[in-house]
Amino acid sequence: MEITNVTEYEAIAKEKLPKMVYDYYASGAEDQWTLQENRNAFARILFRPRILIDVSKIDMTTTVLGFKISKRWLTQKVREYATARAASAAGTIMTLSSWATSSVEEVASTGPGIRFFQLYVYKNRNVVEQLVRRAERAGFKAIALTVDTPRLGRRESDIKNRFTLPPNLTLKNFEGLDLGKMDEANDSGLASYVAGQIDRTLSWKDVQWLQTITKMPILVKGVLTGEDARIAVQAGAAGIIVSNHGARQLDYAPATISALEEVVKATQGRIPVFLDGGVRRGTDVFKALALGASGIFIGRPVVFSLAAEGEDGVRKVLQMLRDEFELTMALSGCRTLSEITRNHITTEWDTPRPLARL
Repeated sequence: MEITNVTEYEAIAKEKLPKMVYDYYASGAEDQWTLQENRNAFARILFRPRILIDVSKIDMTTTVLGFKISKRWLTQKVREYATARAASAAGTIMTLSSWATSSVEEVASTGPGIRFFQLYVYKNRNVVEQLVRRAERAGFKAIALTVDTPRLGRRESDIKNRFTLPPNLTLKNFEGLDLGKMDEANDSGLASYVAGQIDRTLSWKDVQWLQTITKMPILVKGVLTGEDARIAVQAGAAGIIVSNHGARQLDYAPATISALEEVVKATQGRIPVFLDGGVRRGTDVFKALALGASGIFIGRPVVFSLAAEGEDGVRKVLQMLRDEFELTMALSGCRTLSEITRNHITTEWDTPRPLARL
């Protein structure tokens, strides 16, 4: 059967992956309302396409933090060599998790590519410092600081499955530090690991501290309000990722696409704002950019395509999103990314528009 859209990979991944692993990736926190809403909120945003514009040439090139890339979606936090190669081949950026099962050095060894490092802050700050320095030495270009996980959200699938890392895998970045293993627990092994290792005292002071130990720009990942966006700017963040952690932390937090415009307005154009959560179509990418995002991150589509078809699957996902996005631009009358404006979409929170006079 030919795969014709990104979402179709999930069913294949469900068949191929062990239940504990599939549930870990697919599920959200508690009632999973936010998990559904991350998708549903995109569906409530409609287009206002413009017509009779010459769209014979579409240009999707852009820069992210000064790095030139050929598309505005970035791969996120997933299994690692194949994703790194596929992202590089697609001309986009990969973000590697602190908790990856390949180290920063191993991923860097896959060849050229622009890579960001997604950081969890441990109680032991020496560990954090070492990790950041290693990422910088390995050629990573930015830190995505995860700020929404002082404790792990209640992920009931993981509790039922007693989730822990499969025995053949370790958290490679921590292997030499005796922090690479996740012990089995009566509920979720990951929740126990986070409770033991992750620093609940993390605050805005630490965003400033990070700037003293690295030259890499710091993106604050997990912002959902204008108030926190303004503080992020003041704290010297180089960018913001509007994220609800894939709906895996606080259930009934808003969909990221619903929170995006408030955050963008609060930054007043001083730093770029990115989005993750719920992106499955090129139309979703267009909607995010129309609401002011500088780019979007994808996670689950990469995981599921990787499980289904390995590196080829990831390449196909990136290509499908690219093709859909290009088509959306053409059908909306946009030839370049800068031509995508707020007027190209309508949302449920818009005030009714007066009829234009001829």
